Amino acid sequence: MLAIFLLAVLAAFVDYPGAWNSSVDWLNAQKNKTALKLLPNIPQFLNKPFRLGLDLQGGTHLVYEADLANIEKGKYTESMQGVRDVIERRVNLFGVTEPLVQVDTVGSHYRLIVELAGVKDIHQAIAMIGETPSLDFREERTAAETQAIIDKYKSLPPEQQNTFSEDPYFKPTGLTGKYIKSATLEFDPNTSKPSVGLEFNSEGAKLFEEITLRNVKKKLAIYLDNAPISVPVVQEAISGGRAQITGTFSITEAKQLVQRLNAGALPVPIKLINQQSVGASLGEKSLRQSLIAALIGILAVALFMVGWYRLPGLLAVVALAIYTAIVLMIFKLIPVTLTLAGIAGFVLSVGMAVDANILIFERLKEELRWGKSLGGAIDEGFKRAWTSIRDSNVSSLITCAVLFWLGTSIIKGFALTLAVGILISMFSAIFVTRSFLRLAVSEKMEHRLWLFGIKK
Repeated sequence: MLAIFLLAVLAAFVDYPGAWNSSVDWLNAQKNKTALKLLPNIPQFLNKPFRLGLDLQGGTHLVYEADLANIEKGKYTESMQGVRDVIERRVNLFGVTEPLVQVDTVGSHYRLIVELAGVKDIHQAIAMIGETPSLDFREERTAAETQAIIDKYKSLPPEQQNTFSEDPYFKPTGLTGKYIKSATLEFDPNTSKPSVGLEFNSEGAKLFEEITLRNVKKKLAIYLDNAPISVPVVQEAISGGRAQITGTFSITEAKQLVQRLNAGALPVPIKLINQQSVGASLGEKSLRQSLIAALIGILAVALFMVGWYRLPGLLAVVALAIYTAIVLMIFKLIPVTLTLAGIAGFVLSVGMAVDANILIFERLKEELRWGKSLGGAIDEGFKRAWTSIRDSNVSSLITCAVLFWLGTSIIKGFALTLAVGILISMFSAIFVTRSFLRLAVSEKMEHRLWLFGIKK
């Protein structure tokens, strides 16, 4: 019980840290007026906001269509993933928190869906997304050049420092993504470690050989969108138009690097075909209405449980409150992007949490009617109801997994919140409610079975 109580308190403060922080501010203020002011202040609680989706926070929904006319059909998916990665990185640089960028296929049309929650200057965002990816190779500067650029930066006033873009460590070589013919994922035959193979066109091969010749045993940085993605060391001059980038890559990292290089070498043209804006006021209205609907649903369930199951129902409502606090805490900490569909999934999971309690309580009432003691009836009721609870929740989790795997972003939000709710509901029903019921076991309760819905 102590562990459940502490978990409930922790969840409550994570969900609403203002309750702790306002009290702490007052206590610290009072402490600092006394001789205790030399002691450190009581720390503030973690204040992490919920992550709201586009429909609740407001923002913009953009749909782009890709022109894959110059891409081989077998490389459509790879090219789209590469472009998606570039656009997501560009949007992150724009300052959007956790943007949604995903590939969508409609018949033979390949599209990119971009959701920018909270974006105000949408025109600048559209301009940034539409830029062509920029790939280039840069060689190390000398120590004197690096120091000169750093000194130049320090001598500038603060407003000019913010716009200073000269790289103090690497300088352009003239070898850019337009010279790359293709990038492929390769594996070392001896160590099986992944690496990235590059193939240049004839002009790029000649330029690359000249660059590597003058940079043997030096670093040669690969920049994508003016950010370094790999800084290998040149071991020897490379001729033949092929190169290999080695390093401590995982297979996933190597695949991502291949996608980025191919995206830079073979940029897929994209065209904005749809734009929808959701105002912040509309998002706030949707959030308010969703929370009111969720509250009404939870209260209706609570009234039914207390009215029908009496004391067990009341204990289930308390467990339901703890369940709600824990689920919201998990939504904050993962974090889960809350949308209207996600809130619907959460409310549905509340009903499923109650469903588990109903199975347990009906079994409990059956055991009491058969003459078992209250303690024995509680244990037997949970034991007999567990298989039904397990099977129904597992089947629901399988459905959530399929929806999350195959669904769109809206469906994924619904599936994720529902799955989290189902998992916590099993914990709530089996551990929290059971612990509360065991506290109710006493000799007095043995003679007051009407509190459990039994007439005796």
